[in-house]
Amino acid sequence: MTLPIAVDAMGGDFAPGEIIAGARRALDELGLDVVLVGVPDLMGDPLGLDVVACSEVIAMDDDPGGSVRKKKDSSLVRAAELVRDARASAMVSAGNTGATMASALLRFGRLPGVLRPCIATPLPNPGSTPAILVDAGANAECTPEMLVQFAQLGTAFAQAHYGIREPKVGLLSIGEESTKGTPLVKTTHALLAATPGLHFVGNVEGRDLIPSPVDVVVTDGFTGNVALKTLEGALRFVFATLLRVVDTNDETRAAGTALFEHLMPVVNELTPERQGGAMLLGLEGICVISHGSSNATAMMNAIRVAGELVADGVVDKMRLAIRPDEG
Repeated sequence: MTLPIAVDAMGGDFAPGEIIAGARRALDELGLDVVLVGVPDLMGDPLGLDVVACSEVIAMDDDPGGSVRKKKDSSLVRAAELVRDARASAMVSAGNTGATMASALLRFGRLPGVLRPCIATPLPNPGSTPAILVDAGANAECTPEMLVQFAQLGTAFAQAHYGIREPKVGLLSIGEESTKGTPLVKTTHALLAATPGLHFVGNVEGRDLIPSPVDVVVTDGFTGNVALKTLEGALRFVFATLLRVVDTNDETRAAGTALFEHLMPVVNELTPERQGGAMLLGLEGICVISHGSSNATAMMNAIRVAGELVADGVVDKMRLAIRPDEG
């Protein structure tokens, strides 16, 4: 019997309405079994979906670690416990990112040998397979050994989820030369080059993120999160500017009508709603973190990603990436 995917109905800027609507669409359009976790009196209509009741909510601005320890009957904690107790196959949340990570870490536990879990975020690559950015924000301060593990986990993720036989790994730096970058980057470069099982091709720069010449981009969580949000802001600016220019006069509107048919497929591939969410790698369970501003479409796609990761068996493949002798 296939286990349902546990969805935190209380997490996100547009919770619970958009979250519940997205969960219902995941069932109706994708055929994925879903269970909502939330406070019944605050949820409204669950749209016929099963509900695991809780009594507390971790707010977006709550302290991540403290809130998980204090609010043990929160939707986030209960969702993580459903996975831990084999009552759900994965958990999905658009809520407090730090608390989502903390609840998954404390309830799932780390895979053997993993130093720190990391966030793997897909970077859209129109017309091709997305690249994976690790770490996208879980660890602000990292050691070279942690970055090597991120590369191993990201490689296993790319192999399992995207079917890439030998993913190319790049280290994010300020230049392609191995002598460029901080002491952390330089030391990591040497370690990656000496690590068996990795197809390390050297440094990549910020301009190489979209589209990316590699399949896995490795960096610390501080740099990765700044890079990711810079990309999001730049894309929003470009889209908004394009729409404003097209709406200047009748001539530009006519040109826009002709162009939009060709531009919209690219725009759709670049929107966060299509990507669905990021996965927390290195844990004994699947946790998908969706954007805080997720609407119903984004939540449906986040649940889709969770279902795909379960089917792909990514946890077992990451376990082997860190401890190949256990295979």
